Amino acid sequence: MHSGRVVFGAMDEVVFGRPASEALVEQMNRLGATRAFLMVSGTLNRQTDIIENIRRTLGSRCVGTFDAMPSHTPRAAVIAAGEQARAANADLIVTIGGGSITDGAKAVQLCLANDIRNPDDIDKLRTGRGGPAQLKAPVVRQISVPTTIAGGEFSATAGVTNEKTKVKESLHHPLLMPRAVILDPWLGLHTPEWLWLSTGIRAVDHCVEGICSREAHPYGDAQALKGLSMLAQALPRVKADLGDIEARMDCQIGTWLSTGPLTSGVPMGASHGIGYVLGAEFGVPHGHTSCVMLPSVMRWNKPANAAQQAQVAAAMGHANEDAGDVLDRFIRGLGMPRSLREVNVGPEHFDRIAKAAMATRWVPRNPRRIEGPAQVREILDLAA
Repeated sequence: MHSGRVVFGAMDEVVFGRPASEALVEQMNRLGATRAFLMVSGTLNRQTDIIENIRRTLGSRCVGTFDAMPSHTPRAAVIAAGEQARAANADLIVTIGGGSITDGAKAVQLCLANDIRNPDDIDKLRTGRGGPAQLKAPVVRQISVPTTIAGGEFSATAGVTNEKTKVKESLHHPLLMPRAVILDPWLGLHTPEWLWLSTGIRAVDHCVEGICSREAHPYGDAQALKGLSMLAQALPRVKADLGDIEARMDCQIGTWLSTGPLTSGVPMGASHGIGYVLGAEFGVPHGHTSCVMLPSVMRWNKPANAAQQAQVAAAMGHANEDAGDVLDRFIRGLGMPRSLREVNVGPEHFDRIAKAAMATRWVPRNPRRIEGPAQVREILDLAA
């Protein structure tokens, strides 16, 4: 008999298939917001007219723009954005960009609410790690307009990298989840092909590790299986025609569905856990960590969840085939890297990666139990 608990997040709405500029005005009117602070992609701001058009549409309701968030959301950039938002007296943060910007804005919300003004004090936001038992809840909330498809905008967790330790740390609060997400497929036309496709594999990873979890449940599975099917069909269509707006929309909706397991309490596994280490310590892009690790994790896990892996293969249109092989071919077909060597991570680092991965929150909850670094090393060897 199934048992468990699904907690519905603090998101009000998802708007899809509409231009972001007009949807943002409607959302600000709905929320009664008058002072929007934009956290945006530097590339979009400096090399296109997208952000300027949005500023023009918002008019006096736009009170500032921050466009300097590096990959993996380092603490120093979070503080810089927070100070700028505080000085602007923002009553809403609007993100337009990828997952690092989305996570950065989530962290800024906590910094504003808890008067965090320097990088070291972000430790105070990490409950259970010397921080307060009860954080002050964010008052300045967020609307997210994603330009990649990893799906972080649908969670109440922010990943922030501690530059001193090179560890990606998680910040949590129910109100970090954006008030609304706007899925504008036309914005994806400005996203580099490799970034769109690789973050799409990150969304595939959400689906797959959710379906294959030993804590999976029907509510999460229903979303993940549909999301995986949509992504498996739509990502190759974008690869074949970068201007296919309907395919991009399907990718965005598939990504939204991919977060169903995680947002309903289903843990991710070793692909995500090892990926955190590869990103924070070696600078491997989020999407590429999933491209490199997911098939190997599936092969290592198969003795523990073969029936669930069969569901994955079927959802991707390859019933009765090995899911690890299906994913391997799919990722290669998109032109993405498929080995640690291809992302410049050599075997000399594997022992250190394995030890660090054990400290992440997902590796200990992998569906095939991982008791120590030696087993993580086995997975890394498969992905070498």
